[in-house]
Amino acid sequence: MKKKIYLDHGATTPVDKRVFLEMMPYFSEKYGNASSLHSFGKDTLDTVEKSRLQLARFFGAEAEEIFFTSGATEANNLAVKGIVKAYYAKNKNDYSVSKPHIITTSFEHHCVLESCQTLEKENLAKVSYILPQKDGLVRVSDIEKAIQKNTLLISAMYVNNEIGTVQPIAEIGKIVKKNNLKKSLEKKIFFHTDATQAVNYFDCKVEKLGVDMLSLSAHKIYGPKGVGALYVKKGTPIKPILNGGGQEKGLRSGTTNSCGIIGFGKAVALLSNKKNAQKNKETLELRNFLIEKILKEIPDSRLNGSREKRSPNNANFSFKNVEGESLLMMLDAEGLACSTGSACSSGSLEPSHVLLSIGLLPEEAHGSLRITLGRQNTQKEIENAVKIIKKVVSKLRSISGKVLDDYYAKK
Repeated sequence: MKKKIYLDHGATTPVDKRVFLEMMPYFSEKYGNASSLHSFGKDTLDTVEKSRLQLARFFGAEAEEIFFTSGATEANNLAVKGIVKAYYAKNKNDYSVSKPHIITTSFEHHCVLESCQTLEKENLAKVSYILPQKDGLVRVSDIEKAIQKNTLLISAMYVNNEIGTVQPIAEIGKIVKKNNLKKSLEKKIFFHTDATQAVNYFDCKVEKLGVDMLSLSAHKIYGPKGVGALYVKKGTPIKPILNGGGQEKGLRSGTTNSCGIIGFGKAVALLSNKKNAQKNKETLELRNFLIEKILKEIPDSRLNGSREKRSPNNANFSFKNVEGESLLMMLDAEGLACSTGSACSSGSLEPSHVLLSIGLLPEEAHGSLRITLGRQNTQKEIENAVKIIKKVVSKLRSISGKVLDDYYAKK
């Protein structure tokens, strides 16, 4: 039986063995609820707070600025909706006051886009969606031009989850700071970034980035699923979007996911290991090797997004005359795991909103393949992966090529 090749680390990563060992006792031996006042609960709470401190140190933040959630989706919802909720609370829930303005990009993760769209539908906010350039990068000047007197929030993804392009977050942070000094603004602008795909590879010190809020998820950095966090800078007005027992200093109710948080802390602590930096360098070299081989050996293939300003583990391709879902299924049958579009929506037949936003036609977006490398991938695996992709693309083109050629001719 052929050994399977996993190249979908943008969707999720395997739990690091060191992380798993750290979590093990809290599944059965140290099972106390962190909110309980007895010794069982206190022992668990102490370790949860240790994890909070580990995250704080990594981001250059205070421990009290770290709030645990069920994942980045919840953290993003909390950031976007929570700050708008706080705005109306400050105005004594008078919904006749001027609506706050939000700036985001058109190729954010669905959880940010749909949070913004929900606020629009409920007539609670106005939103500007900034289009990226064809290389998948957002112009800082476009964001600055979109700022209005009533702009409350700017939310921009650090690393795009589909095409891996790295956005100029620190530069946007400087623009926010500059504009906050202007007296013409009705209120302070707050800045949020979804750093889920960035944490493993890029500097995420919050002061350097100039962010007021930052979201992340454990399972993208070799930690467990079902746990994430939101950094909230002191003084940032935010209200909870869940009602309950008042955990996480009242901002995020729900029984503390002790096992997950403890694994999360360990996963974040391991990111500062020198071996991790070396692994990331090796991943970048393998990724570059992959891109060169694909573009050289497979005709009518293109790399989506900037070649230089992208995450070290990401390569996103479009193949002419190839349909993405068929490509995925045939690759899987050959033992190769990748994705088309983002993992959260890979079951959808709709073309990727990310690829459409950078100018691809729907039929081009349908023929996309996202390959995301991880720590354990080897050069031999990448060489075999290229052979498999080349074989499957050729087979699909032989089946459907004529039909698609006729389609393109008419276009």
